Amino acid sequence: MDSQLVQYVPVLFLLLVALAIAGGILILSEIAGRFFNRKIAARTTQVKDIAYECGMLPIGEGSTRLSVKFYLVAMLFILFDIEVVFLYPWALVYRDLLAKNAALILGSMASFLGVLLVGYIYALKKGALDWKS
Repeated sequence: MDSQLVQYVPVLFLLLVALAIAGGILILSEIAGRFFNRKIAARTTQVKDIAYECGMLPIGEGSTRLSVKFYLVAMLFILFDIEVVFLYPWALVYRDLLAKNAALILGSMASFLGVLLVGYIYALKKGALDWKS
């Protein structure tokens, strides 16, 4: 029983080191913040304390409303990104699988790509990729 628990000693050591590093960074950040804040506090003005966003003055709401088209294109991107996630491993093992059952392997990928092509054509017909409207 004891030999099984001994196997977890390196994990415990790693956890302790990670906690020590995280705690050390927090403590050093607090010390450095207090030190540098005293030096900078005398030079701050109201203009310097305004939030800075890409050189623009912060006027209006902090968050702007985005068009639904933005989210639609993002979902389409995720859909076709997942296609690549499935296509890449298939392409890597295609040669090995081709020797076993070529028609099944090629047919399954052709049907997968066919379904994605139908989805892509549907998105084009609906104007999901048209930014001007």
